[in-house]
Amino acid sequence: MTSEPIPGTTRWPPVVLDPAGPFAGPIETVAWVLFVMAGVVLALVLAALGVALFGPRPWRQRVGAERLVWVGGLAFPVVVLTGLLIYGLSTTAKLSAEPRPGEMRIRVTGEMWWWRVAYLDERGREVLQDANEIRIPVGRPVVLELESADVIHSFWAPRLGGKTDMIPGRRNFMRLQADAPGDYQGQCAEYCGGPHALMGLTVVALEPERFAAWRQMQAQEAKPVAAPQTAPLIERGRQVFDASGCGACHTIRGTDANGLAGPDLTHVGGRRTLGAGILPNNQGTLAGWIADSQGIKPGNRMPSYPVLSGRDLRAVAAYLDSLK
Repeated sequence: MTSEPIPGTTRWPPVVLDPAGPFAGPIETVAWVLFVMAGVVLALVLAALGVALFGPRPWRQRVGAERLVWVGGLAFPVVVLTGLLIYGLSTTAKLSAEPRPGEMRIRVTGEMWWWRVAYLDERGREVLQDANEIRIPVGRPVVLELESADVIHSFWAPRLGGKTDMIPGRRNFMRLQADAPGDYQGQCAEYCGGPHALMGLTVVALEPERFAAWRQMQAQEAKPVAAPQTAPLIERGRQVFDASGCGACHTIRGTDANGLAGPDLTHVGGRRTLGAGILPNNQGTLAGWIADSQGIKPGNRMPSYPVLSGRDLRAVAAYLDSLK
């Protein structure tokens, strides 16, 4: 699998009021209802203010009467807000229900400041892991099990669904579905400290047959894909990766690297982005991220490696890029 863009890709920042699936549509409807009601209430308040300031004396006396204050200041807000609350909860309740038998499940864990993604079987057992990107089949509902490993985060891919908080010690659910292939951008929508604004993600919707092929490939161990002329450079990169202790934080299945603190890198070369959605993924950005990740995303948990020579940086980047 390659990381080339596919038809229907979206732009950054994420588009909000443009649903691309059945679970985003109700969220847009609720949003427009709230916008309209807010406009109506604002118009009524401004009208009352205009009468109180500039209206005829009898009108001003009516606006200031005790009865109108009780009705407009208490009864009206209680009725309107209660109605909107009931409407919003009833509309969105089915979007956050627990998984039903046969539904595809993906566990997404928010961490400072990236996303751990685990694909689950029907029993909820992890079968493979990825990071910062979620791949789903077009036309099929997917249940996300949302957790946090540290502080409160919030998952939001606006064109596919609503915003759902990720709270330590609790598991929340949300459903996504894409009606067309494409890259749908998302963002952590709850301030979580440090480089929160740089905690993005991408949901990649693939045709069912492409998704099945991708998932089968992801289940395999890492196998560098390289032309004969680049094989020595890639082998050098593997050696530098091991010697630098990268395997203490990262896992590459089929190798001695088995760290759990950072993203799984088994198929990192096939991802579209780096650094949780902030950089395109290629050898140049890989080398830049390894050399100065703190300069690119200050405060993230990965240290910079300025001690590596240019040759070693190119080698490690080539090695990681070969892991498709």
